[in-house]
Amino acid sequence: MSRRYCTFAVVLFLFSFVYGSAQQPAQTQPAPENKGTAPATITREQADAILNELRLIRRLLETNGRPTTAAAPRPTPRPQAARLPVASGWHAIGRDDAPLTLVEFMDYQCPYCRRFHTDSFAELKKQYIDTGKLRFVVRDLPLAFHPNALPAAEAVRCAGEQGKFWEMREALMLNSNDLSPDSISRYAKDTGVDADRLRGCVQREKYKAEIQKDASAAAAASLSGTPSFVLARTAPEELNGEVIIGAVPFAVFDAAIKRLLATPAALTPSAEIGGKK
Repeated sequence: MSRRYCTFAVVLFLFSFVYGSAQQPAQTQPAPENKGTAPATITREQADAILNELRLIRRLLETNGRPTTAAAPRPTPRPQAARLPVASGWHAIGRDDAPLTLVEFMDYQCPYCRRFHTDSFAELKKQYIDTGKLRFVVRDLPLAFHPNALPAAEAVRCAGEQGKFWEMREALMLNSNDLSPDSISRYAKDTGVDADRLRGCVQREKYKAEIQKDASAAAAASLSGTPSFVLARTAPEELNGEVIIGAVPFAVFDAAIKRLLATPAALTPSAEIGGKK
C-alpha cells in the first residue's frame, strides 16, 4: 500500500471522526476535567476549523501536492491583417475621400458571395457607402472549381465598357446559379447592354489579365476563399487593414467599421485612390 494511499485513508478517518464528533450536541455545562487527558467532546467551531484543514489536505493529496489555480483566460485572437497595394482601374462606389475602404474579393458563381450581396450589402450601402463613410471596391477572385466564374467576371467588366458594370454585377449576383453564356446574354439585354458586343468582348478574354492581377493580389494577402474582405483606412498607395472572411452578417461589418471610425486617424480625410465607378 503506497504512502499516499495510507495518508489519504488517515485523512478520511479523521474527517469522519471529526464530523461525527461535531454532530454531538454541545454541552451547556463545562465538562469535568480529566487530569492529563483531552476533553471528551469538541465545540462546533473547533470541528469546523479542523474540517477545513482536513479538506485542504485532501485537496492537496488529490492534486499530488500541487495547489490548484484557475485557468488563465485565453486572449481574444486578433483579426487577420492584410496589405493591398492601391492600383488604378478598381471598380468602386462611394466617395473617393471616404475615411474607410472595404475591398471585396468575390466569385460570381459562389453562393456565399450571393448571400453577402442579398443579406448584408444593401444595409452596408445604406448605412455607410451612401453616407460618405465607406468606399466599396469590387475585385475578382474566380475559383478554379467554378467553371462559369471567370466568364462571368469577364462579362461584368465588358458591361462596364457600356457604363453598366454595377447593373450587370447585380444581375449576375442574383442569378449566380445560372451563368451559362446564353443566360449571361439574356441578363445583358435585360440591363440594357448590347449583348452581341458583350459576347465578343468575353470571347476575346479581354480582361483575363486584369482578373488574374486581382487573384494574385488576393493570394499575396493570403486570401483564398470567397467572399473575402479587407477593411482599411483609405490611403493613396496601400491599404493596411483587417480581414473579414465569409458571408458574415451586417452586424460584423458594422462593429468593425465603428471600431475603425472611432480612432482619430480614421476621421482624417485621405487622398483619393484611383478607381472606376
